[in-house]
Amino acid sequence: MISHLPVGFTTLIFIFTSLEIIQFSCNFAVQLFQSKVPSIVIDSYIPYLRGVLDEVMDVTYLPHSQITNETVKNADALIIRTRTKCDARLLSGSKVKFIASATIGYDHIDAAYCAENGIKWTNAPGCNALSVAQYMASVLSYVNRNFFELAGKTLGVVGVGAVGSKIVQLGASFGMNVLQNDPPRARKEDPYQFVSLSEICSTSDIISFHTPLNMEGEDKTFHLADKKFFDTLKKKPVIINAARGEVISTSALLDALNRQGILTAVIDCWENEPDIDTELLNKTALGTPHIAGYSAEGKANAASQSVRAVSKFFGLGLDNWEVSNLPEPTKVDLSFVNNIEDFFLKTYNIESESNQLKNHPRLFEYLRSHYPFRREPDAYLPQLNEIMQKQLIEQFPLFFNQKNFKTLA
Repeated sequence: MISHLPVGFTTLIFIFTSLEIIQFSCNFAVQLFQSKVPSIVIDSYIPYLRGVLDEVMDVTYLPHSQITNETVKNADALIIRTRTKCDARLLSGSKVKFIASATIGYDHIDAAYCAENGIKWTNAPGCNALSVAQYMASVLSYVNRNFFELAGKTLGVVGVGAVGSKIVQLGASFGMNVLQNDPPRARKEDPYQFVSLSEICSTSDIISFHTPLNMEGEDKTFHLADKKFFDTLKKKPVIINAARGEVISTSALLDALNRQGILTAVIDCWENEPDIDTELLNKTALGTPHIAGYSAEGKANAASQSVRAVSKFFGLGLDNWEVSNLPEPTKVDLSFVNNIEDFFLKTYNIESESNQLKNHPRLFEYLRSHYPFRREPDAYLPQLNEIMQKQLIEQFPLFFNQKNFKTLA
């Protein structure tokens, strides 16, 4: 029949047939790709990840509010934040085999459920430790400027892991006497470098919490700072929570503030986030929306660790991948900075962030999810005069590596 058709019609039939074959081939290729590569759901608010895994995985990006049992049921893997609770409610009936949490904490992962169902998981230990140290450097600078001189005072650090160990070093750099409380480490290491919580309560001018959240067991930290804790304080310390909200009882902390049992409080982690207690917020010296660890470097570390973990689990060839091209530091005038407090408070304006939350407490989740990631202190060092550079490098080696700054060579 085709041989009797005009040449033009024969050509058109050939073209349409070719297009159908191409379309079929494309659809088949897509289906084949999707059937052979692992699928992953990624929290769309985790920075630096978009486009990284798309060529080797079937990727879906969703905000945490849309990461549900329905949306993960066909996923082989997840990359999530603390806002996503990885338990039976989310994972039951799903294909999920691996979870990477781009966070230092892991209390949002039901480890027992995952073990029972053959689901491997990982967090990003230490990823934002320097970011929290930067937060604490600004907090301590604020206390030094507004309440009392830090030098010679006692800092009690409760929880001396990846973050807490940095805070121990930071306190010493500020000239403070530092006490360490960490029962799990004390049992495994030299117990004489650690003290009891009661000694922390007896002697500390500032008490800063950096523990994980353990709901039960020998090392339970849920409501570690309860009414009994505040009743045993010998001084009126500054209380800082940069750990987990539930480590401190809100009602007990409010009672201590109302009866002036403590000098003040600085809170970054809250019970019942994002619906935080506004009375407590308004009574704090500083209150922030759980962003102590939200530096650009900290987020980059978390993203890098998560991608590498997923790559190793599925054999994707990205085992050494890392984030590049961090944002430029926020422009601040450092030309007149001539002391330590000025430097830390100008390069990270914690008071401004606190005022923002106090003015808009119901925007807690928005402020956290849309946080403009700050750069860590070393990104600003080249802007300082040589005298300030030398002082910071010598006094705060935690943040600065002299070999990175040619002006000091």
